[in-house]
Amino acid sequence: MTRYIREVMSPSTASIEPMTTVARAARIMRDRDIGDVLVTYDRDLFGVLTDRDIAVRAVAEARDPRVTPVGSLCTRPPVVTVAPDDSTDHAVELMRQHAVRRLPVVDRDGCPVGMVSLGDLATTEDPHSALADISRAAPNH
Repeated sequence: MTRYIREVMSPSTASIEPMTTVARAARIMRDRDIGDVLVTYDRDLFGVLTDRDIAVRAVAEARDPRVTPVGSLCTRPPVVTVAPDDSTDHAVELMRQHAVRRLPVVDRDGCPVGMVSLGDLATTEDPHSALADISRAAPNH
């Protein structure tokens, strides 16, 4: 049975503007218990910022998170995306091809409407897998 991204995506993503500081982005990730935020400008997808980006591109490079804008650290276009009407099989293939764990979901106009993660796909495509079990577990604080 074909499943669609709209059935498994997380519609409540966090979005920030490119000039938002890394410190502010990190607080949003902490408060919402998420590992990434979409960087948008005027509703268009500018990039994606992950917790790993913060660690590798800011902290490891001794950049001051209180003044460093996320636009200077985030993964910039072309960002691999999917549409709500794409199949989950297509998303899995894109994740394999581009070695990514998350894909922004964008509408026909390119505006972000959600996010789909490897964990989202695991819990629907292979609900008895170890990854699905881990993805359903409560976060470790």
